[in-house]
Order: sequence, then C-alpha cells, then structure tokens
Amino acid sequence: MKTKKVTVMGLALALAMILSFVESQIPAFVAIPGVKMGLANIAVVFALYKLGWKEAALISLLRVVLVSLLFGNFASLFYSFAGAVLSLAGMIGLKKTGLFSEIAVSVVGGVLHNVGQIAMACLLLQTDVIHYYLPFLVLSGVLAGVVIGLLAGILAKRIRVEV
Repeated sequence: MKTKKVTVMGLALALAMILSFVESQIPAFVAIPGVKMGLANIAVVFALYKLGWKEAALISLLRVVLVSLLFGNFASLFYSFAGAVLSLAGMIGLKKTGLFSEIAVSVVGGVLHNVGQIAMACLLLQTDVIHYYLPFLVLSGVLAGVVIGLLAGILAKRIRVEV
C-alpha cells in the first residue's frame, strides 16, 4: 500500500475518532435515547468515495473498536460493530451500482446502522419488544444520513486525494 494512501487512511481514522468523541460530548437534542448524528461517518463515506470500499471498511471497523475501548464499554462494542457491519454492507453495495449519490448512500448507511443495533439489542437482551423503537431510529437515520452525506459529498468533491 502506498504511503500516501496509508496517511490519508490514518487521517480519516483520526477524524472519525475525534468526531465520535465530540459527538459523545454533545447533549442529546431529541428526547429519544440513542439518537445520534453519526458524525464519524463523514470520514467513512469520504473514504468510500475517495479511497475505496476496503479502506472505508477498515477505517470504520477500526474506529468502532478504538472508540469502544477508549470512550465506551464492552456492550457498546457489540452494538457499534453490528451497526457498522450492516451499514458498510449497504453503503458498499449501493455505491458499487454507481446509481446513487453520497447522500443516498449515507442515508442507507444511517438506517442500516440503526437496524443492526436493534438486531443486536434483540439478540443480547433476548427480546423482540425493542423492535418497536425501530421506526424512530429509521427516521433519525434518514435525517442524519442526509446531513452526513451532504458533508461527506462536499469533502469528497473539494479534497483532492492522489493515492
């Protein structure tokens, strides 16, 4: 792997971790527990468009592990990992078609992240009652996905990466 690519990947991972930490310090702006903007996904969507799907997946999964170890707990690792894997799968698949913008890819990623977290919660808590929470999380995933997709799209267009 080229040195420039590794450097950009390191910067994207650092940005994702910083945005995760910053977001954890922002008080909730809605009364629904667990709703977040997913600011770290700006770096993941950017990497998906500028570096490739393997690099974006590596950045996303490393961020999940490192942020869970540094700022979270063992349970948060399971929830974040489930959300990240499902989100990545959807975003990679959608991007590969070449038919969708960064915004659409990000929206799918946001929604699938929430679906993955709810699925993990049902598995860990051994109940399916929690799925009633999903419509609220889908709505938040769509709204956050639009914002994250817009920001990642702007970055992808304005930042030139030669790797």
